[in-house]
Amino acid sequence: MRVKLRIKRFDGEGDREPYWAEYEVEAEPTDRLLDALHAVKWYQDGTLSFRRSCAHGVCGSDAMLINGRNRLACKVLVKDLGERITVEPLRGYPVIKDLVVDQTAFFQKYESVKPYLSPEGEPPARERLQTPEQRERFDDTTKCILCAACTTSCPSFWSNPDYVGPAAIVNAHRFLFDSRDAATAERLAGLNGTDGVWRCRTVFNCVEACPRGIDITRAIGEVKKALLLGRT
Repeated sequence: MRVKLRIKRFDGEGDREPYWAEYEVEAEPTDRLLDALHAVKWYQDGTLSFRRSCAHGVCGSDAMLINGRNRLACKVLVKDLGERITVEPLRGYPVIKDLVVDQTAFFQKYESVKPYLSPEGEPPARERLQTPEQRERFDDTTKCILCAACTTSCPSFWSNPDYVGPAAIVNAHRFLFDSRDAATAERLAGLNGTDGVWRCRTVFNCVEACPRGIDITRAIGEVKKALLLGRT
């Protein structure tokens, strides 16, 4: 099938304003959008820039706005997008070049929730044990691949870039509800600030955008409940 790609382009080093560029490629219906973008970059315009790495929906590198929705280019098929496809960079972050955005602020928010295990005491001789039920408590939020699709689909983030954002809260949840962790009070205190978890307005955009199927709004609600109760 013949596919027309309309790509929003911008070079921070030379362009004053973004502009639209159009390309036509031959694609199989079962090709991914990433394959079509590769066809443009490899055979038509080598200056086109976008992030990609594993191409299997694991690294989260190629998140972008596809036909108005945040998706991974490596997971969405051409047949599900139609013969005319619009591609834009993620919203809310400065564009470095074309579909590549500056995610420095995103990862700063991620680091602010201390996304690592902080257990008490000396390390045991072997592993720190958990029951299957304890592990299941935070299983859903371990799936995050830090693609930023949820955060950049959030109206609260669009209106206030200082909002910590869904991705950071998801990663806080992963450790807040881990029975081996001892930094609960510190994490909750950080999320209880002006730009913390209470800025979530339960719009559910994040759930729709997540390529891993994480129930993000539920996770945010559990963090809010932990703050109200003073415990997890």
